Amino acid sequence: MPAWYSRGVTNVRYFIGFNRVSGIGPAKLQRLLDFFGDLETAWNASAFELVRAGLDKRALENLLAARQTLNLDAETERAYKHCDAILTWDDDAYPRRLKEIPLPPPLLFIKGALTPADDWALAVVGTRRASAYGKEITRALCTELAHNKMTIVSGLARGVDAAAHVAALDAPGRTIAVMGNGIDQVYPPEHAKLARLIAERGALISDYPIGMKPDAANFPARNRIISGLALGVLLVEGDEQSGAMITCEFALDQDREVFAVPGNIFRRESKGPNKLIRESRAKLVTRVQDILEELNLTMIAEKQHARAVVPSNATEATLLQYLSADPLHVDELRQQSGLPIAQVTSTLALMELKGMVTQMGGMNYILAREQPENYSAE
Repeated sequence: MPAWYSRGVTNVRYFIGFNRVSGIGPAKLQRLLDFFGDLETAWNASAFELVRAGLDKRALENLLAARQTLNLDAETERAYKHCDAILTWDDDAYPRRLKEIPLPPPLLFIKGALTPADDWALAVVGTRRASAYGKEITRALCTELAHNKMTIVSGLARGVDAAAHVAALDAPGRTIAVMGNGIDQVYPPEHAKLARLIAERGALISDYPIGMKPDAANFPARNRIISGLALGVLLVEGDEQSGAMITCEFALDQDREVFAVPGNIFRRESKGPNKLIRESRAKLVTRVQDILEELNLTMIAEKQHARAVVPSNATEATLLQYLSADPLHVDELRQQSGLPIAQVTSTLALMELKGMVTQMGGMNYILAREQPENYSAE
């Protein structure tokens, strides 16, 4: 029996199998799940049933060919040799912000570790041909963001990406690199040491199969993960037609905040951020407080410290199922949860200390990090 069976993740083998089938992305995979109920049944279904489920000719031919050539156990074993974790839609550890975006990746290969602290993340993107000014402002902002306990998400590319990762590591803080190739590949190759450091003190993430080489077509698609993992995206430098601008477009579609550092109007790499600012699609940033205040994250360190001191429990988990951005009275919360009123009120008091909930007055509570704009989390 393969070693990975002991992890209790036998279903992951089918996610890995479909991940290797060209032409079957998140939308088609969800369609198969809806039709068959589970991926094992979908993987073994007849061609007739697969057509009924909605697969087009290309996807069907690729799936039938994959079933003949792939050894799912061997593929899964190989994947775990290169990863510290493999997460699917079904996993509780799957990043909750990423799960909220349209068509989130069904499978994530991870080297390193994701932590609850990564809920407070900002994506930092920009040109590979960063100017001295672009690198310096990236380092300055990311250093301060890391000091404020924010995780920096970027794409491991040359230029702004590398400056962002390095600043976060030097702070020291957490950083996540989203890759446009297999997790076992590093691109560009000169960032091999940087990738190792990120895996040690953050995480490398890819939704591409093990062994997949870097390809220009892969990078725009991976940008939706960069923005999806974060509360917002900061653009430092980038042309109007660039991968960094694509990430900002994804962020806007995902209802994320977009920030931009203004640049020299004579430089091509300033056209992207200047355009977003001019069109009021991005908030102008000249200091880190512009970001923290817009995201209402001026108390991250205190909230994370309190959460670490007082760990969550089953009662907190139950109450969180019913709390949202809309104020809920403690009596309604007691009724919906079925818990004793004394247990509800005492747990809410602890959750407020931990920065998980905010009392809006009159014993009405909301989630501290999912509140309306006119409320303050502080």
